[in-house]
Amino acid sequence: MNGCPMPPKPPVRADRVSLLTYLRLFRRDILSAQPARLYRAWMAEFRTPFFRSYLCNDPKLLDLVLKQRPDDFPKSDRISAGLEPLLGQSVFVTNGETWKRQRRIIDPAFEGGRLKDSYPAMLAAGEAAVARMQRLAGGEIEVEAEMSHAAADVIFRTLFSIPIEDALATEVFEQFRAYQRSQPILNLAAFLPLPRWFPRLHRSRTRKAARQIRALITRLTEARAGLITAGRAPDDLATKIMTTPDPLTGARFSPGEMVDQVAIFFLAGHETSASALAWSLYLLALYPEVQQRVAAEAADLGEAPDFSAVSRLRYTRDVFREALRLYPPVPMMVRENRCPEQFRTRNVRPGAQVVLSPWHLQRHERLWDQPDAFCPERWQTAGGRASAREAYMPFSQGTRVCPGAGFAMIEGVLLLALLARAFRFERIPGRDPVPVAHLTVRAKEGIRLRVTARG
Repeated sequence: MNGCPMPPKPPVRADRVSLLTYLRLFRRDILSAQPARLYRAWMAEFRTPFFRSYLCNDPKLLDLVLKQRPDDFPKSDRISAGLEPLLGQSVFVTNGETWKRQRRIIDPAFEGGRLKDSYPAMLAAGEAAVARMQRLAGGEIEVEAEMSHAAADVIFRTLFSIPIEDALATEVFEQFRAYQRSQPILNLAAFLPLPRWFPRLHRSRTRKAARQIRALITRLTEARAGLITAGRAPDDLATKIMTTPDPLTGARFSPGEMVDQVAIFFLAGHETSASALAWSLYLLALYPEVQQRVAAEAADLGEAPDFSAVSRLRYTRDVFREALRLYPPVPMMVRENRCPEQFRTRNVRPGAQVVLSPWHLQRHERLWDQPDAFCPERWQTAGGRASAREAYMPFSQGTRVCPGAGFAMIEGVLLLALLARAFRFERIPGRDPVPVAHLTVRAKEGIRLRVTARG
């Protein structure tokens, strides 16, 4: 991995800042907000008048929280409070027996065989994305917006068997665009220990968009329920999830529960994939030799590649993995400890916030060789001084690993290959994007690239 190139990186802050200042900077510019020591530290403690937070980069602590005793470290409602108007009690925010029941119903829809069933819809969405971009090629394109469109199309086609051009799908997508930039990753509940019964304050625009999105999703799920009753429902993810009973109780999702789950499928499947694809294209633009290898590999797919073709895209998969390492769509995850703990030399009281940060973990100087370098080749080996399994968690780890992780990897690799085969992506000097934390890692002013069609 000697000589691997490095993406442009703003100066890293080395000064000490309060937690509130740090979190404000984190939203504004993830890279320059980070004290340099956090990329070397195994743990860091942040104090506020109300609670303490512990950033954990030690693989042993990650294993404890995510794998050994996940029930003792439930998801914190401080971060998820801001998403409640949209997500309700979806699998993303619940804990305990409620979460376990939801996963028992959801997980079968994302098993290997079901992914193969979803592949034709993914391919159709990828081909549609290429066709849309053909109309724009020849100049500058804001690829974040285009990847949001493509990722939303994948979700609608695989979940409800409708393209994004469908009137209802288009309306959901437009409302979500209004929602995503108005919703910060952090909110008032992250700072103040408000009781659960205290009314949460959400921005008016965010609340309105969430209500409208849920109303539209309700229409989609009600229409699907009618088709299921009539025996005319397509065999897609929505039908699978709505007809799968809990193997322990035999109960299915109620209509309200299904709305919650569809909301998180759209949020997770659309936002995270759009982020990962946009940053992948930016990295291809920075490194033309990598882009050429991806395009050459994709050229061997043929015009209508079948599901098995994705397994042959080995280098493209390594590129996508490396993009997820450098720009993880979800930059941090927050748990809350229930029991008195000792993390390394620190006593941690119940109620403390445990911050697991893919952003720091996947750029950690003591875990990775050349942590800031773009090296797709590292995935042909262990990836650094620790195994990739220990240090790599763009989809989380353990029992709460994202149920759609396999889906996302197939989607991302396929769409990246189709796009690189059809187009050349070039960096625009002076317009390098600055990562910021909204719902996912996005660019402050979008990612603009020069895009031309390949001959």
